[in-house]
Amino acid sequence: MQTIRIVLIGLGNLGRRFCEIVVDKDPLLRERYGLALRLVGAADSRGAACDPNGLDWAEVARLKRAGQSVADYAGRGQPGWEALALLAGCEADVLLEASPVNLAQGAEPGLSCIRTALTRGMHIVTPNKGPLVLAYQELHALAAEHGVRLLFDGTVAGGLPAINLGQRDLRGAIIHRLEAVPNLVTGFILDEMLQGRSWDETLELARAEGVLEADAAWDLEGWDAAAKLVILANATLNHPARLEDVQRTGILALDAADLRAARERGYRYRLLAQAERQPDGSYTLSVAPTPLPAEHPLGRLGSKQVGVVYTTDIYGTVSAIIDEPDPIPSAATMLRDLLDVFVMRTA
Repeated sequence: MQTIRIVLIGLGNLGRRFCEIVVDKDPLLRERYGLALRLVGAADSRGAACDPNGLDWAEVARLKRAGQSVADYAGRGQPGWEALALLAGCEADVLLEASPVNLAQGAEPGLSCIRTALTRGMHIVTPNKGPLVLAYQELHALAAEHGVRLLFDGTVAGGLPAINLGQRDLRGAIIHRLEAVPNLVTGFILDEMLQGRSWDETLELARAEGVLEADAAWDLEGWDAAAKLVILANATLNHPARLEDVQRTGILALDAADLRAARERGYRYRLLAQAERQPDGSYTLSVAPTPLPAEHPLGRLGSKQVGVVYTTDIYGTVSAIIDEPDPIPSAATMLRDLLDVFVMRTA
């Protein structure tokens, strides 16, 4: 049995659910893979807890469901204990970084935590887009320098393995076009408006469903989709994209009349992220609301579905779609990446 020592930073929707997934999957992980996942440290915005012998995954999840902090963990928690300080005092094999994106604040504390963990020789698994958008090349160079893995499949399109598909399964190909609907909430909003809800009603419903960011502009103005496109371009196209390279238009200019007119022609609007290969081998990147025909794989997406389409030279056109009614698939990407680090591919 191999014991994997884990520090988990960020205990929001994804971090808390990851704890619940580990509790549920522990017998399978031990029997099928010979892995025991030991939580040696955890931090949220109010404090942290640490125990080299292991915190109880179920107790951490219980505290968060109750609206408490991991700092309230009996005998192990400490209010005000910051994530970076926790990392400095914890011996671990891997950092799971699931703190908020915080691009406006320089992707902190996630970016500094990832840098620190890499220099300490920890593998990184993260669904946090912010550090990858701002410092993709730097972080990968740092991981290579220290001989560790940096995995981030959960940063794009929820639980859909969009990055893995492009990186692994399309090896050897030239990707002529990448199309993605990586942001779930915009599709949900457009479909609700098509059913007759007002903007205000739709936004209220999206917040109640837990699919809208606290800063709604992040979703509605296309920033989230653009950030995910930047990561996809770097990871699957080998194109060193930055956020400012993306031509971006959000969904705010659309109204119900636009949506109904598209439906009458057999089209459905989705916030489409695209990368188009140019003759010189570079890519143009864009995000914009686009009416898609029913025969297009992404034109059939439901209200809580996201997807990606790769058009290649030797593998044809490959598409993948996920139905994600709750955040569990997104949280489970951390388990998928962990297994990629610690389990042989042939297992």
